[in-house]
Amino acid sequence: MNRQQFLKNAILAYPALTSGLAYANIHPSQVPFNAIEDETFWKLVRSQFPLTKDITYLNNGTMGVSPYSVIDAVYQKSVTINTKGAYGGGDHETIEAIARFVGADKEEIAFTHNVTEGNNLVAQGLPLQKGDEVIMTTHEHVGGGLPWLNRARHDGIVIKVINLAATAAETIANIEKAITKKTKVFALPHIPCTIGQVLPAKQIAALAKSKGIYSFFDGAHGPGMLNLDLHDIDCDFYSSCCHKWMLGPKGTGFLYVKKEKLEALKPIMVGAYSDTGWDMLSNPPTMSGYTPSAHRFYYGTQSAELYEGIQAAIKFHETIGKQVIEDRIKYLAGYLRDGLKTLGTNIELVTPEEPSSRGAITAFRLKNMTMQKFQEQAVKENFTIRTVPENNVNVIRISTHLYNQKDEIDKFVDLVKRTV
Repeated sequence: MNRQQFLKNAILAYPALTSGLAYANIHPSQVPFNAIEDETFWKLVRSQFPLTKDITYLNNGTMGVSPYSVIDAVYQKSVTINTKGAYGGGDHETIEAIARFVGADKEEIAFTHNVTEGNNLVAQGLPLQKGDEVIMTTHEHVGGGLPWLNRARHDGIVIKVINLAATAAETIANIEKAITKKTKVFALPHIPCTIGQVLPAKQIAALAKSKGIYSFFDGAHGPGMLNLDLHDIDCDFYSSCCHKWMLGPKGTGFLYVKKEKLEALKPIMVGAYSDTGWDMLSNPPTMSGYTPSAHRFYYGTQSAELYEGIQAAIKFHETIGKQVIEDRIKYLAGYLRDGLKTLGTNIELVTPEEPSSRGAITAFRLKNMTMQKFQEQAVKENFTIRTVPENNVNVIRISTHLYNQKDEIDKFVDLVKRTV
């Protein structure tokens, strides 16, 4: 086979390389007035995703599945870039889209590659000294805990941990008990990866403000699960990603820095777009200052195709409606919870019962079987789930998103029923 014939066969075998993906976007007019329990509509939503029918995917809390529109947007932008040799610099349209989506100003948003990067920027950038205290929880993800433990290792700050309680009021009481004159930061997960408990972020931020303490949330599970409004929460810093509940491209995220706290956070890494000017020919060489926005925290060559994917993901959410999505996925989590409750006393539901403390993650334990043994059985039956050994939480964690169907939850509950 000659080179020309080989290329022709390759193009015929992979039509997406020339024509993009075959899919039809959902139009706002297709969203029912009362969509939460309209299973016909949610089957249409499911058709927007490349999920295979033989796998029941219940692990969005680890990795969100992108709809075709996001995948295609990334591909099409990549073709454009590589056709023209376009440079992937700062993308202000995507910054504006993220800001709109999370209830912030565009000057308060910086691109990151993931939540962990944002966590590190805050942990390393705040003006903390030896002996200063940071309040955290016993439910941290490695990407949330390690940046602060690293700062403690280098600079001698003190990490204090609190337990999460069954109610928001009790959790806030636990935080209040941990505060001393040396407390400088609340560094808490908005929704812990372990049991999916929704912390009362607005009340925690208000408590921090009243005490002159910085408020920072690891928000890996906030955007896309909740109808998030960071100005309403009024925290100082919020780090998140676009690849989980936002259903965006992998390796994308953002850091929110409240305008009033911009100068408090020292840039650790800088490059093109971080500065207002620099001169290597002056004596001595100088840097005039930082960009007067959160844009100072990202720099250099960026991935324009991934940013295009973020915009497509946000458009997907906004077409259906942020509140509609939050209501639907909470409904699915409640449907799962109700199903598990019918199975007897061998099941311990760990995610709080309080409605305001629950989102789209449900964590439970089996009293008659280890979580590892249950996961082995789940994998055999083509369920994708997550177990949580971190911090000895030891739970089975189920994430339900808008592409999940009630019959999938029924199948999962039946699996548990046959197990207990």
